[in-house]
Amino acid sequence: MTLLCTGAAGYIGSHTALTLLEQTDARLIIIDDLRTGFMENIALLQRGFGDRVEFVEMDFGDRNALETLFSRVQIDGVVHFGASLIVGESVQKPLSYYHNNVANVIALLEACARFGVKYFIFSSTAAVYGEPDSALIPVREDAPLAPINPYGTSKMMVELILQDIARISPLRYVALRYFNVAGASMKNTPELLSRGLGLGQRSKNATHLIKVALECAVGKRNGMSIFGEDYDTSDGTCIRDYIHIDDLAAAHVSALDFLRENGESAVFNVGYNHGYSVKEVIQVVKEISGVDFPVAMAARRAGDPAMLIASNQKLKRHTNWQPKFDDLRTIVRSAYEFECSLRS
Repeated sequence: MTLLCTGAAGYIGSHTALTLLEQTDARLIIIDDLRTGFMENIALLQRGFGDRVEFVEMDFGDRNALETLFSRVQIDGVVHFGASLIVGESVQKPLSYYHNNVANVIALLEACARFGVKYFIFSSTAAVYGEPDSALIPVREDAPLAPINPYGTSKMMVELILQDIARISPLRYVALRYFNVAGASMKNTPELLSRGLGLGQRSKNATHLIKVALECAVGKRNGMSIFGEDYDTSDGTCIRDYIHIDDLAAAHVSALDFLRENGESAVFNVGYNHGYSVKEVIQVVKEISGVDFPVAMAARRAGDPAMLIASNQKLKRHTNWQPKFDDLRTIVRSAYEFECSLRS
């Protein structure tokens, strides 16, 4: 089996690629334009798995390059990670987000249709739910889709496109609605980290809470801000469902198994069914790092809902997925150890 993984030089894609290589016999073709991805991640995968990993530097929306690639290799399935994904930026640059997250995906799906791709696993997001009614939390997959920012809207659009394609073609898909992803590979060891061979969240301009807090803890930032403390939550700060990266990666393997076993096209949340506030997360980072870095209060950011917590019952019911690392301290500790390895 040959899988095309778009954007797998990035954080989620590289961890999922590792899990696919370890748990299946698939050959992976990774395409990434490296705007936000890292060759270090590709090198780690190729070092461990040799010719089972091919890397092509390209834009996943480049029709000519896709034609050449699909003509050269019979691709059985696509695992699509490539996307623009910063909520605040999407509010400022909506056209850019619709171009990359929707128009470019249409080009990719056109190639899939022409060349008979069987399976498509799509990185969607909890942002498609927008600001769900508190009575609907933990939010289920049948909750109304009402995104409140262009990022969430762009992902919803692709889900709708996939629905329409699946009705009239053999392509079957799973859309995984990610909640907040964090942590680093649990396969990292002190020896690997000391040699710079660990796998975790690299970022050129971090915006995710745990990553930003850890950069403060290791001295890469002088401090950080909490954006809003007047939300209708227990301590006034946003609450999110944080999932360990390895559990999210495992969900992709379960989704692929589901499709290969003749599962119908489906949408699944991927989260833990509970959440933590921004203040709670920052406190855990301070405790694990032993550093009491400065935290300032700032105004709310556009497009941030007060609370997003996943109901993961559908994923558990229909696939073999079972989370292994559902613990905030485990998530933060794995990420902290990786962040320390990036100091130099």
